[in-house]
Amino acid sequence: MLKQRREFKKMTKEELKKVEQEIKEFLSELEIPITTKTDFDEVFGIINVQLDSEEAAALIGFHGETLQAIQLILSFVVHKSSGEWVKTLVNVGDYRQKREEQLKKLALNLAMKVKFSGEAQAVPNLTPSERRAIHLILANHPDVYTESEGEGRERQLVIKPKA
Repeated sequence: MLKQRREFKKMTKEELKKVEQEIKEFLSELEIPITTKTDFDEVFGIINVQLDSEEAAALIGFHGETLQAIQLILSFVVHKSSGEWVKTLVNVGDYRQKREEQLKKLALNLAMKVKFSGEAQAVPNLTPSERRAIHLILANHPDVYTESEGEGRERQLVIKPKA
């Protein structure tokens, strides 16, 4: 049975312009020079917010925590502006692409280590989306599987050898 495709709210250019203005107003409060580009992905129903700044590190924060916080706040800004809950993804420079590459290398290196040592490897300090990315990267790996263990901030991804 085919899974029915979820319908997303379509966003008009006027609605997107209003959302973009609200985002710019919020970001101006940070008192950091930021250029923004906002677009709406109609296929997935996602608002993509691209931020660029000379002070990118301040916007990203330690392990992307500030970026995650900005993304959460902007999702509330979008909801307030549009009256709808629209998934909002925020990127600073090419941080997300670089982080995805780092996660892929980390996952494959640890998978190799687990394969040859036969011992599980824990990966702490990942955000939920980073854990999910590694789960997906290693989902079809012939020698290892992944599990998330723990709760809250103590939650970590564990890469284990297949029996």
